[in-house]
Amino acid sequence: MIVLPIILFLFAMLLLPLVITGLTMDMVTVAVTKLGFAPSLAILLLAAIVIGSTINIPLYQKSLRPVGMLWDRQQTIVALNVGGGLIPIILAIYQFTRGNVLAILATTAIVTLVSYCAAQIVPGTGIRMNAMVAPLTAVVCAWLLGGVAAPSVAFAGGILGTLIGADLLHLKEMERLSSGTLSIGGAGVLDGIALCGLFALLLA
Repeated sequence: MIVLPIILFLFAMLLLPLVITGLTMDMVTVAVTKLGFAPSLAILLLAAIVIGSTINIPLYQKSLRPVGMLWDRQQTIVALNVGGGLIPIILAIYQFTRGNVLAILATTAIVTLVSYCAAQIVPGTGIRMNAMVAPLTAVVCAWLLGGVAAPSVAFAGGILGTLIGADLLHLKEMERLSSGTLSIGGAGVLDGIALCGLFALLLA
């Protein structure tokens, strides 16, 4: 009587990663298709984002003296993560060739404002923001402004608006509060920039 539930539990635990992988591939395939690429590129794009999440490209370095410390200086390196920042940004810029440029710019501006207000800086952790705020804002704007190009508008506006509003406009404050490496898109596939673009694309 006890053996059967244990076997079912173990079977479910073995099956769960396969189900998650399958659902992830389906989502990425839908997203890639809406972006104007062949569905066969989905696995390559996902692999590029996952592998790229381990790579940070240094942009610049700053040396700051903490308040009250005369001799000690803290080094802060600002970097761009390939998987969570660079690749989504390139895909977003590409959408300017496919979508309504004015709608993308307007959506980017609105998402920037919302992201800037919604983002909270947590010292030692980074920037925290509700994962659905920017995507939903991008989707609503795309529905109202994008017309048939709504997926492209939502994706590009969501990515660029989150980058500018949540990351770039808070960067100076983050530099003062944190030392070490500040990685834009540093969580890779789970970063807010990439998730915002994916959610906005699937919702549009």
